[in-house]
Amino acid sequence: MKTLYQKYLYGLEKLRDIPLLLLRLILAYGFFQPAIMKMKDFNGIAQWFDSMNYPFPLVSAYLAGITELLGVILLLLGLGTRIISLPLMFVMAVAVFNVHWEGGFSAANNGFEIPLYYMLMLLTLTVFGSGRISVDYLIKRFSKK
Repeated sequence: MKTLYQKYLYGLEKLRDIPLLLLRLILAYGFFQPAIMKMKDFNGIAQWFDSMNYPFPLVSAYLAGITELLGVILLLLGLGTRIISLPLMFVMAVAVFNVHWEGGFSAANNGFEIPLYYMLMLLTLTVFGSGRISVDYLIKRFSKK
């Protein structure tokens, strides 16, 4: 029984990179539309941010939009995954407390459920990295030679 379980664990270890890839891809997809929306109308986003009393609303709009767009690109490539995940988590935390908190947990009420899931996925990528199906892995692999 112990040997069977060890084989099971060994088989799962071989699959470790697939969930990391899938997390990166779903996050890139999830950040794509908000990033494009911000890129198309920074002034409109800044006005919305101003209505919520964000400090420096135009600067905040640019920072959020650029962070999200950079996040999409880097997550797709698996490049700098552990680095870009941190500012993306910050963007999600700001969204939770300034936009979604009043809706409660449920996504159906514009609550913080989805941003919380994004933060957990980003935390996972911060801790485990982008996996072997990534530019990060290629850089690491070829820099050792």
